[in-house]
Amino acid sequence: MNFQSFSGVVTNIQNFGASAHGEDLGCTMLFSVRGNSGETVNFVVTPHTYFVEHETVKRGDRITGFYDADAPVPFIYPPQYEAWVIAKSSTDYFVKVDYFNDELLSQDGNLQLNIVPKTEILLENAQQFRGRIANRYLVVLYGPTTRSIPAQTTPYKIIVLCI
Repeated sequence: MNFQSFSGVVTNIQNFGASAHGEDLGCTMLFSVRGNSGETVNFVVTPHTYFVEHETVKRGDRITGFYDADAPVPFIYPPQYEAWVIAKSSTDYFVKVDYFNDELLSQDGNLQLNIVPKTEILLENAQQFRGRIANRYLVVLYGPTTRSIPAQTTPYKIIVLCI
């Protein structure tokens, strides 16, 4: 997977998809998000989409949606991506979703994790993760970073994506 992100304000939330009989199932939603430059992206939000801190999103909220840039997408405008992770904007932390290798370096090479005993490491269902976090897709909540390349941080919380 090649996680990319798009940030903006949620302008519309609607149900998405129907059963074979044409009835609205209500389990999948479409979030329309307008970016800072006026561009729009639609995120397909399924029951499997992970919401950081399990927050509820509504119209007017500023969010970042993370999606697999290598996944096939319909050739339509505005672009429509399946959201794997949605994070509401926060002044308390930054969010990165990526694959982290044996050295806990992100796949894009921009962030190195330094784990300490107080770092919370959880599964998507908020249960404690007891395995190794190396060589996995992670949702990382973090604060200050070093100015080195790659930037280094001690995350507040890590959510392991079991995908």
